[in-house]
Amino acid sequence: MNPMKQIRIEKLTLNIGTGKDQNKLDKAVLLLKAITGIEPVKTITTKRIPAWGLRPGLPIGCKLTLRGEQVKKLLSRFIEAKDKKLSPDCFDNSGNIAFGIHEYIDIPEVKYDPKIGIMGLQVCLTLERRGFRVKRRRVQQAKVGQKHVIKKEEAIAFLQEAYGVAVGE
Repeated sequence: MNPMKQIRIEKLTLNIGTGKDQNKLDKAVLLLKAITGIEPVKTITTKRIPAWGLRPGLPIGCKLTLRGEQVKKLLSRFIEAKDKKLSPDCFDNSGNIAFGIHEYIDIPEVKYDPKIGIMGLQVCLTLERRGFRVKRRRVQQAKVGQKHVIKKEEAIAFLQEAYGVAVGE
C-alpha cells in the first residue's frame, strides 16, 4: 500500500456540554480529569441567546484534546463502552467519527464517583493521512485534494481493521 494513503489518528476530542449550570460544569471537569488525568478547558459562549439564558463570557461546557499514544489506549476503552458497535451516522465524509457515551460508568476501568453522579460525554475522533499538514501550515496553505480526502467507507474500514468495530444498525 502507498504510505501516503495510510490512515492514522490525528486527535481524540472529549466534550461535555452542561449549559449554564455551574454545579454540573464542575462535575464535568472532575469527570474528564478522572478519565484522562488531564485538566480540561472550559468552553465559553460568544453569542447572546436570551431564550436559553446565555450571554457572552459564560462557561457552558468543557473539552479536552488528546494526541499520540494516549489516544490509542483511551479509544479502545470508549469503543468497548459502545459494545464495539457504531452506527453509520457516526461517520462523516471527511474522516471524522463522533459518538456519545450516555453514562461514563459504561467505560471499562472507570468506577462510579458519587461526587460526579451519572453523566455522559461526546467522543470525536479525527483521522488524517500524510500530507494533511498542507491545510494547517502557515505558509502556502492549501486544500487537500479530493483523491486524498478520507471517505466514509475508508474511515469505517480503518476502525473495523484497527479496533474490530461493527458498523450497522
